[in-house]
Order: sequence, then structure tokens, then C-alpha cells
Amino acid sequence: MLRIREAEVEDLPDMLAIYNYAIKNWTATFDLEEQTLHQRRKWFNQHGDKYPLIVAEVDGTVAGYCSLSPFKDKKAYEKTVEISIYLSEAYHGFGIGKKLMEEIISRAEQLNYHTIIAVITGGNKASVKLHEKFGFEFAGCLKEVGYKFGEWLDVCYYQLRL
Repeated sequence: MLRIREAEVEDLPDMLAIYNYAIKNWTATFDLEEQTLHQRRKWFNQHGDKYPLIVAEVDGTVAGYCSLSPFKDKKAYEKTVEISIYLSEAYHGFGIGKKLMEEIISRAEQLNYHTIIAVITGGNKASVKLHEKFGFEFAGCLKEVGYKFGEWLDVCYYQLRL
């Protein structure tokens, strides 16, 4: 049974495992070294009422998570947030990303945000498809700005105006 809920500090080991898998295997993150629990706890503490962090739980297991974070730290950007979404490899293709996306967009609307920005590595067709399904539009692409797994990678920006 799938349940979307607020992330709790007890979820950190599962979220860390999901993120570290992404670091080692995917270009979805430009981190190159696995994170520690201490590093993820600092990240976790940056979320809360204004910047939600939610998890998808399947039968007591964290299957994925999604968050909103500040887009930039300048005051004029305060109504714009950046979305992040990560799923466990074992739970791809079950509609969990869709459920997380529905919930985080709803929370963004409740928090009166104006724009959600998704930063997607070039070639990540699954992520683009998910975001476009929810109305995100291509806003631009920076060519060859990250280097991972022996190749230069583009970063594309997608935008949802609420």
C-alpha cells in the first residue's frame, strides 16, 4: 500500500541509500561522491513548513522522496522553488513519481508559490516525461556544464507556473 507523508528524520537512512544509488549510477545528480548521513541530515534540516520534504512509503519502506527548495537565495526569488524527486531503483514504473509530484505541486500551491523549477540533466527522458505530464515547460538548456561518468552533460530547465 502506497502512502505519501511528511519525511521524518528516521527516514534518512532510506533516503540516503536512494540518493547514493543515484550518485553512483545516474546523471540525475551531479554529486560525484556518496553522501554521509551527517550531510543528509543537514540537507533534511533545511526543509520544513516553507520547503516541504515528502516520502512515498510502500508497505513500510521508503520508495522515493520529493522536495521543494529555494531556487536562489535572493529575496526576489522567494515565490520560486526548485523541485527534486528521487525514486528507489526497485520502485520505478509503479506510478510513485506521479503521486509524489501531485502532492508536492499541491503543497506548492498551498504555500502560494508562483513557479516551480525542475533542473533536469540532458537525456533524462523519464524525468522530462514526468514533468511535462504535469505541465512543466522547457525553459532553456545550458550545454556541457557538468562532467560525470566520462562525459559532458547538459542541464535543462523546466518551469511550471502555478
